[in-house]
Amino acid sequence: AVLEGAAKLGMPAYIQFSEGGSAFFCGKAIANDKKQAAILGACAGAHYVRMVAPAYGIPVLVHSDHCAKKLLPWFDGMLEADEAFFKSHGESLFTSHMLDLSEEPDVENIDICKKYLTRMKPLNLILEMEIGITGGVEDGVDNSGVSKEKLYSTPEDVFAVYEGLSPISEKFMIAAAFGNVHGVYKPGNVKLQPELLDSFQKNLGPKMGYEKPFFFVFHGGSGSEKSEIATALSAGVAKMNVDTDTQWAYWEGL
Repeated sequence: AVLEGAAKLGMPAYIQFSEGGSAFFCGKAIANDKKQAAILGACAGAHYVRMVAPAYGIPVLVHSDHCAKKLLPWFDGMLEADEAFFKSHGESLFTSHMLDLSEEPDVENIDICKKYLTRMKPLNLILEMEIGITGGVEDGVDNSGVSKEKLYSTPEDVFAVYEGLSPISEKFMIAAAFGNVHGVYKPGNVKLQPELLDSFQKNLGPKMGYEKPFFFVFHGGSGSEKSEIATALSAGVAKMNVDTDTQWAYWEGL
């Protein structure tokens, strides 16, 4: 459905696999105690997308979504598949992977990201990382009770990520928090501040010699106002996640 919709609009598509969705894709009969079902399902999904995408005539990127520290065996398994695919085809199986270590201390978060980006660089893979916390519930992770200040990243947060990762590779994106919440909520309940991203670019850009040094990711995009999306895009958002809105679209089709 996503590929069909993107083809009708004449635009690229970004297909994402969560850990839970990957295990489901593999089938409930397969054990997942060591994330084997999630690894197999994500890789099978990536191969499926690679096979069918050319028929739609649009560029399609394949991504793995939120990977918390407890899910790192899943991440490792997908990277092994990337390395094997790269050896045979000269490119990785996936386009990008996300590490979501926002529940960990910032120093640990960045250190683990550095370790994985070093491994990903030879494969030309893009790393997405999260600094700050996206509220709401996603793939079994409940951040609905997190304190409000955690929903907004700071310039210091973003600069620390850039300082840690940029010496390794330029291929990383930052899911900085600007009030994002997974799901759709009543107007006024979610206070998005996409102008924060613009302030990060303007305040930190001169230090790095670039007008817009950061590639940002917009999580919890469902239900956002067009003006908020436009502001986020102009501030350097390269990828926007939309889940709940697509689920509503599926249900309407039924």
